[in-house]
Amino acid sequence: MDLLQQIVDRARSNRQRIVLPEATEERTLRAADRALRDEIADIILVGNPTEIHKLAEAWGLDNIGKATIVDPLNNPKAEEYAALLAELRKKKGMTLAQARELVKNPLYLGCMIIKTEGADGQISGALSTTGETLRPALQIIKCAPGVTCVSGAMLLITKAKQYGEDGIVVMGDVAVTPMPDADQLSQIAICTAQTAQCVAGFAEPRVAMLSFSTKGSASHEVVDKVVEATRLTKQRAPELKIDGELQADAALVPAVGQKKAPGSAIAGNANVLIVPNLEVGNIGYKLVQRLGDAIAIGPILQGIARPVNDLSRGCSIDDVYYMIAITACQAQDAKLTH
Repeated sequence: MDLLQQIVDRARSNRQRIVLPEATEERTLRAADRALRDEIADIILVGNPTEIHKLAEAWGLDNIGKATIVDPLNNPKAEEYAALLAELRKKKGMTLAQARELVKNPLYLGCMIIKTEGADGQISGALSTTGETLRPALQIIKCAPGVTCVSGAMLLITKAKQYGEDGIVVMGDVAVTPMPDADQLSQIAICTAQTAQCVAGFAEPRVAMLSFSTKGSASHEVVDKVVEATRLTKQRAPELKIDGELQADAALVPAVGQKKAPGSAIAGNANVLIVPNLEVGNIGYKLVQRLGDAIAIGPILQGIARPVNDLSRGCSIDDVYYMIAITACQAQDAKLTH
């Protein structure tokens, strides 16, 4: 069974409530219909009910009637949400009047539904920027305990079955934090390992902290950062299998790992790759995707107390559908760990 089907099956096994605040967007509504048909999540659509039903009828979507629809302009909980939002943001000077306007914004409204335990996760981005998706999540849901930086992981499904987990590796951060310090890099490592478990289904994440140096083969302040991040991670999560600093070949290829880092349990066996900065992560996964013909799934946002994921504005119906399943898997995990 392929990884995507495993993710769908995991989502279906314990259905979560996923908010889609861009409900009148065609790809989003079609993916919602498919998710409801396949029973992988309970869907909450944010938008005008008349418009949603009219679009569903026009596009022949027979399952939208199973969704919960919340009208942002006629919401019986609007005042409750506005009062809570004003309280959450009062130190930033937010007034009740401002909060009343914000809870009409579908992205904010979705996060308020999650905050008040009416939903378990949210997906947007087909119409919105990453900033527009993240802002309400960070203001309302906030980061998970012990986390101060949000990051993004990418699942890379390659044809090189001898590497990673039968050709699958999880890479972070590829999406959010441009130049993490050692503390942030350590958080990214722990969060990406959790994503590898709850989304990719890895029984045992084996984390390589990547660098252009392996075990002191080069000396530079950016290498020192990776070494310090590795130390911090071992301190914070002693049960996590992690090593660094390792070059990419030493992390993935057993013969190279044994030669460059003898005695390391991770070298040559890594299935989770942590890059030293966003530039490396973004370039790296796109090279693997284009030159190595890998399937890249993500970015999967991590570090938020409840999952809020960001789509590309060029996303397909499949992308939205599988992100619903991924978000559901993250929501399952969040309930166990937070």
